[in-house]
Amino acid sequence: MSQAILSLKNATIYQEDKVVLSNVNLEVNRGEFLYIIGKTGSGKSSFMKTLYADLPLTEGTGHIVDFDLETLKENDIPFLRRKIGIVFQDFKLLPDRSIQDNMLFVLRATGWSDQNEMERKIEEVLDKVGMKNYAQKMPHQISGGEQQRVAIARALLNDPELILADEPTGNLDPQTSVEVLDVLKKINGNGKTIIMATHDYALLMKFPSKTLKCEDSKIFEVVQRTV
Repeated sequence: MSQAILSLKNATIYQEDKVVLSNVNLEVNRGEFLYIIGKTGSGKSSFMKTLYADLPLTEGTGHIVDFDLETLKENDIPFLRRKIGIVFQDFKLLPDRSIQDNMLFVLRATGWSDQNEMERKIEEVLDKVGMKNYAQKMPHQISGGEQQRVAIARALLNDPELILADEPTGNLDPQTSVEVLDVLKKINGNGKTIIMATHDYALLMKFPSKTLKCEDSKIFEVVQRTV
């Protein structure tokens, strides 16, 4: 098994017919924590969408969690997404069912069938994000920060090799953002690779890590200035 969990070579990322990022060369090793920064519209989300195959990679080569993005077939996409946990800015919890049932929905959709195994797994991931006692709550009964913790737990259900977090603190206040980042950092400390798109520079200062910037259709590493 190679060390690189993600490798892009001479990749060009398109949104419809428009070039968003060109000549992307990037390697992310297992266990890394990587920030993607840049202004709104600079290509962060298109970059993330390419990684979980919401946008096709039509130019250059790309490998992610042992899948080839260039030759990926439509019916491979669900299998790719089982190896990747995705955390969105707007949580994407189903509002008509409890936290427990949100989790069950994902497990059933990804091929789980044993009820006891499913319940054990749900308890395990909720415990990891400090939400074990909230399983019977409805999404509207918990705060935004708690909903994002649940969304992170949901991303862990299939024990993914890689977590993609697209502006996970974008809808949260600064204190809650720090708490959510703390959860992600702990998960990373347990060996999970995390790529996080953000424009929250305060978080970068508080939790420094390798950082890539999207600007002028390019993506490049930036060195954080330390005071």
